Amino acid sequence: MKFLVVILAALGISACASSPDSIQMSSVSTLQYKDYSCEQIGMELDRVQSRVNQLHGSLKKKSDDDTAQMAVGMVLFWPALFFLEGGDGPQAQEYARLKGEADALERVSVRKTCAVS
Repeated sequence: MKFLVVILAALGISACASSPDSIQMSSVSTLQYKDYSCEQIGMELDRVQSRVNQLHGSLKKKSDDDTAQMAVGMVLFWPALFFLEGGDGPQAQEYARLKGEADALERVSVRKTCAVS
């Protein structure tokens, strides 16, 4: 019985969506922004950060929902754990890429001594 509980807990944890704070950014080259003016860098950074903020909220809610479903499933009805949607999907991949883009834009901004924040 203990073995079953351990296996189910491991399955439940692996099926949960990651918290957006734990998603690592993808590596993005600064080369694509090398010809951007400071104004263009600022506008692109605003666009990227806006989408990052939207995705952060969406991914946080999904992660919190999965955690709550797992807790209820473990306490009340463990077979429900098999139906957890969970996992990291395309939104998490987009989030990681956009975090990398924001980082690349910030590095180009520093290199060009732009006053972007």
